[in-house]
Amino acid sequence: MNSKNYCLILAGGIGQRLWPVSRSSKPKQFLDFFGTGHTLLRQTYDRVTRFIEPDNIYVSTNLQYLPLVYEQLPEVDDMHILEEPLRRGTMASVAWGMAMITKRDARARVLVTPSDHLILSEEDYAADMLEGLDFVDGQGEMLVMGVRASRPETGYGYIQKGDETGRKGVSRVKTFSEKPAREFAEMFARDGDFLWNTGLHVFRADVFLDTVCRLVPEYQMAIPRMMADAESDDPRLVPEVFQNLPNLGLAVGLLERADNVCVKECDFGWADLGTWTSIHDDLPSDENGNVMLDTKVYLYDCTDNVIRLPDGRMAVIKGLHDYVVAEEGEILMICPREDVATMRRMHTDTKFM
Repeated sequence: MNSKNYCLILAGGIGQRLWPVSRSSKPKQFLDFFGTGHTLLRQTYDRVTRFIEPDNIYVSTNLQYLPLVYEQLPEVDDMHILEEPLRRGTMASVAWGMAMITKRDARARVLVTPSDHLILSEEDYAADMLEGLDFVDGQGEMLVMGVRASRPETGYGYIQKGDETGRKGVSRVKTFSEKPAREFAEMFARDGDFLWNTGLHVFRADVFLDTVCRLVPEYQMAIPRMMADAESDDPRLVPEVFQNLPNLGLAVGLLERADNVCVKECDFGWADLGTWTSIHDDLPSDENGNVMLDTKVYLYDCTDNVIRLPDGRMAVIKGLHDYVVAEEGEILMICPREDVATMRRMHTDTKFM
């Protein structure tokens, strides 16, 4: 393994779009969604240890989830678990992670990955990530991993490919489009120049920090403060400057402003487990389009449903079409699959979080 390769796993999200199974008290990354015996966070960690040394892997999470991270990743050193008492978006999480990694190696080649993805081909995934890590070494480019859009998904971000770089499968980014309206998503899905944004990023730590300082005014003073705090006696603690940072995602906050971003087209069986609708569209189903997530259920005259019940529960369902049936703890939700707005309103209006 290349000792210059690092990974930052982002594990601080609240996963509210998969309520009621995923809740702020225990979001989806800490759940065994598919009955494999391993949570999504555990699967992510095991996946990257195939090609990155465990000592070079860091996990960023919210302070309230520290006990869950310790429980699920007991082999990860405390100094590699970055605590965040405040949520300030992925931009802040990645910036703090890069400050910590730069302390060890300013030219570290870093893979930044969410902790809640489904990857069907881990061998292809490892090959693509290693190619990406090699690409960013020695040049000032940041790389985003994209996959070809298979449908007009409005819940994903899109990347438009620009000029080729001379490296196989790697192009310069022409535009980013974050969760477009339906008519634009349909156009993007038909156009071969548009890829889904997987949220997987690769760059050198120093290139990322320099680009942030150059393009994001709110971080021009914050980055030097983070670098100084990373040298403190207890560098796990997020610096005080965090409370003054804006809530910015990485794509909107930085990548859309930068001119040194490329995209690599990948094919490793990727799915973002972001919504019940995307779960239905991306996961294997029975002959009637029903997706059962580690659930015992008998279906009669049912089509295109997503069903997820706790261990020990069983359902018998007849005549249900295009619905989500999800139970966790004291809450059973039965809701039309495509009615995302209703799902979110149910989550917001209820006291059960």
